[in-house]
Amino acid sequence: MTISASDQRRPAARRTFDASLFYRREVRQVIYQVIVIGLLAALFWFAVSNMLANRAGKNAFGYGFFGPDSYACALTSLDYFCARAGFLNRTAGFDIALHLIDYSSTSTFGRAFAVGILNTLVVAAIGIVLATMLGFLAGMARLSSNWLIARLATVYIEIARNCPLLLQLFLWYFGVLKALPEPISRENGVVRGMSHELPGGLLLNVRGLYLPKPEWLPGSGAILWTLLAGIVAAVLLSAFARRRQMATGKRFPVLWSTLVLVAGMPILAFFLLGRPVALEYPTLGRFDLTGGVVILPEFVALLLGLVFYTGAYIAEIVRSGILAVSTGQKEAARAIGLTTGQTLRLVVIPQAMRVIIPPLTSQFLNLTKNSSLAAAIGFRELAGLADTILNQAGYEVEVISLIMAVYLTISLITSAFMNWFNKRMALVER
Repeated sequence: MTISASDQRRPAARRTFDASLFYRREVRQVIYQVIVIGLLAALFWFAVSNMLANRAGKNAFGYGFFGPDSYACALTSLDYFCARAGFLNRTAGFDIALHLIDYSSTSTFGRAFAVGILNTLVVAAIGIVLATMLGFLAGMARLSSNWLIARLATVYIEIARNCPLLLQLFLWYFGVLKALPEPISRENGVVRGMSHELPGGLLLNVRGLYLPKPEWLPGSGAILWTLLAGIVAAVLLSAFARRRQMATGKRFPVLWSTLVLVAGMPILAFFLLGRPVALEYPTLGRFDLTGGVVILPEFVALLLGLVFYTGAYIAEIVRSGILAVSTGQKEAARAIGLTTGQTLRLVVIPQAMRVIIPPLTSQFLNLTKNSSLAAAIGFRELAGLADTILNQAGYEVEVISLIMAVYLTISLITSAFMNWFNKRMALVER
């Protein structure tokens, strides 16, 4: 059969056409991604243009991070840097009961934001520590061979996990803390009301828990430096003990050594320096107790609700992690003479942590974000303060974007730390 010259050229032409850029899979993927990015950019530009058009004649868009006479404002001449186009440098005009930094009604919205961020961080940090401790105890208790302990842990976990967090906050605040005695006061020489007197000079009433306030006298700074040195020494000792155990198999008493370094050294310095820290106890005033430090019931109710709610979820995570450890590991530990406590602490928990850590990260993030429900019981944290600022200043987009940026930053930092910790606990193949 004779093939013409034209027929011989057709396959080559077809191959050239199939190899064109348009029909290559990689090129099509790039084109689709460019189209999607373009559509998202157009949508974003439409939203921004619509927002700026609606704000025309009202508040100019901006945050006001710096004052109008600041160097940054003069250097950039951008509206969102200057206070005249923003709100953060304007006077807040409202008080905040709990603030870790100096704050008053004459402070700025920016300082109010800082107070809200610190309150959120304090609640999140304390809540994460307490919820983790409670979760581990409840998770191990549910697996206990003791029938009563296991059933009590089951009841707590099922109730806490299946009741809404907001309802639990109301229970702690209105059902428990608001049922405390009325605050005592002195009027015309007559003492009215009462407070529960607790050991150590503590007083408890419906307005909060009153604690003695420490007064730092000259020389007390040495105690803080001793505490810092003890923490650094404890970290170095822990690293040394780990390397020593990996090299020789011998364990070092890290727990007791850490207690001596972190707690014992500052206490010893306190007595050697002549007790340079005094305590200011709360005293009875005209209308309420004065002096000392008060822990607000709103703060306590929020902390209890978050801890008991999140701790129940952590308990289930811990239980699943312990059950994921092979039974042979436990039998081997008992075969070499380890007690039940030693088996759990030295064999089971270290292996279960590789299963526990990833979902534990999600619970830490949930606890931090769930703290925004504090507005329902009157506690001023980031979300609650932002709502007040939004109502007074009227900068909706700026306020909401700041809240999103803060929560996103906290979540990313928490995730990064937990990912690093997860890598440290992961098995290393040799």
